[in-house]
Amino acid sequence: MTYGAKRHSYSLLKLRFALIPNLDRVIPCYTPMCCEAQCIFCQSPKTNLCPKIRSSQGQGVMPDGTSRFKDTDGNPIYHFMGCSTMSEYTVLAEISCAKVDAEAPLDKVCLFGCGVATGLGAVWNTCKVEVNSTVAVFGLGAVGLAVIQGAKMAGASKIFAVDVNPGKFPAAIKMGATDTVDSSKLDKPVQNHIAGDLTDWGVDYSFDCTGNTTVMRAALECSHRGWGTSCVIGVAASGHEISTRPFQLVTGRVWKGTAFGGFKSRRDVPLLVERFMAGKLPIDDYITHTFNGVEGTNAAIDALHGGECLRAVVKY
Repeated sequence: MTYGAKRHSYSLLKLRFALIPNLDRVIPCYTPMCCEAQCIFCQSPKTNLCPKIRSSQGQGVMPDGTSRFKDTDGNPIYHFMGCSTMSEYTVLAEISCAKVDAEAPLDKVCLFGCGVATGLGAVWNTCKVEVNSTVAVFGLGAVGLAVIQGAKMAGASKIFAVDVNPGKFPAAIKMGATDTVDSSKLDKPVQNHIAGDLTDWGVDYSFDCTGNTTVMRAALECSHRGWGTSCVIGVAASGHEISTRPFQLVTGRVWKGTAFGGFKSRRDVPLLVERFMAGKLPIDDYITHTFNGVEGTNAAIDALHGGECLRAVVKY
């Protein structure tokens, strides 16, 4: 990423830079993309999992092994997910920055840096949901709602929105869900309800957006015998494992996963922004809370934990 006309290995991002002329507007992405696609992963159309800075990013440092942040006592503060955007200033590796339209409203298109893009890409890239497909979405946070939005845009005929909180159903219906399921009220496993009561053989595609391994199994087992595909999006707690009977796979189901929806960040995020700017990809409804300043960071986290928030935007 560049500042002015000079190229640097790292980009110092001023997160209020919408008011500063002659600077590139960028969206920080935790999934990088090599400059000129230097690695075999970035060269392949099959994946977006660039490993160029994965080891250093996982350790909370820059590619040269250093942290660029310190506390008031001079102790290092480590970078989070290669972005560390909960601050007025941050430092990123160049290959983590997606340059976007200079006119784009950063307090909206920032959503394409993670969750919303992930949900859309799981539908469009990872599973390639077809017109008239049936879909089940487990977990109705912002990622799950983005899956619903993406499935509707792909032309799915039936979209089952599944959650234990019925308060989330209105938003799911607004995004395109055709049916809702409160799995906490069922007298049978939710996969049996979907595959036996709501459909004849299950749904064509199912998506786990919860990170709960029990739900991941339910999502697989409600997918269609013979060709159903179930996509794991939610990140499970460290050390957790998934399981199912092998017969579920022998009879034609496919279990797959996605990271950042399969989008190659620096190539594809600007295209998502273009679609938003053209009015073809609305995202305003995801932003339910807005806060200002560094002091708003903890308030945003509290809002997310409160269960009434989809996405909180903090303006630094």
